[in-house]
Amino acid sequence: MIKSTAKHVFIVATLITMCFLPLTIQAQSSVWKVSKGNDHIFIGGTVHILPASEFPLPKEFDEAYKKSDSIVLETKLPDASDADFQMKMMQQMAYGNGETIGDFISAKTKQKLSQHIASLGVNLTMFEHFKPGFLLTMLALLEAQHAQLSGEGVDAFYSKLANKDQKSIAYLESVEFQMNMIATMGIGDEERFIKSNLEQMKDFKTLFLGLLKAWRAGDEKQLKTLAITPMEDDPKTLKKLLTDRNKNWIPHIEAMFAGNGKSSNKEFVLVGVAHLAGNESVLALLKAKGYRVEKI
Repeated sequence: MIKSTAKHVFIVATLITMCFLPLTIQAQSSVWKVSKGNDHIFIGGTVHILPASEFPLPKEFDEAYKKSDSIVLETKLPDASDADFQMKMMQQMAYGNGETIGDFISAKTKQKLSQHIASLGVNLTMFEHFKPGFLLTMLALLEAQHAQLSGEGVDAFYSKLANKDQKSIAYLESVEFQMNMIATMGIGDEERFIKSNLEQMKDFKTLFLGLLKAWRAGDEKQLKTLAITPMEDDPKTLKKLLTDRNKNWIPHIEAMFAGNGKSSNKEFVLVGVAHLAGNESVLALLKAKGYRVEKI
């Protein structure tokens, strides 16, 4: 099972730090047009695990894709058949010297973790050697499978479509960057990190369905409530997972505009929808730089 999840490992981390609320659907979606002068690009918020029932995607995604010459994703999805990558990933995600997650959390928290994983039909011994960021990522995948909500995400869908249509694909981050991000998440703070995320996962299905509703609605206020507010109690993870990366992406996005010496090709940037909510989102940072941002 671990080998089959490689291409998802770097794109589900935001699922483990969100809360859940009932939402009201609006007749909009999570796609924005960002303009400067006469030039523009499109930015779409993605969900990285998407059940088949959510297809077809909202029409705004298809419209932006058809009007774009290329797509830009967070990172290249790893090939699950790449044995060398699999080995490198497992080595980086695991503790060394025989250590396990139980060496860094209390006996009570370990028991809760073991019970939660057992409720999904898996024994903790399968995952106890993994570091907290990877362990919780795997747990999120198990939860999605258990709730029958797992499936190909928006990123994977458009990556395949772009290859089929011979549209170019660029990336905002390297696979190595995302691998290091997950490997270091929660290190030195395992007890709080595990306890917090177990609490968030008490009703994963409700959480995930709420996220899907917020994403389809393109409701920035609700997305902030879902994706950002719960993380404010963990500023270190919020900074590593979202705000630092948002800031790092801005120069790459600005370089897509023709005035910066690039071609007049139109790009469709696709990033996790949590990156497009809140006061330090990609959209907020672009607005602060004078770009026009409008939902399509």
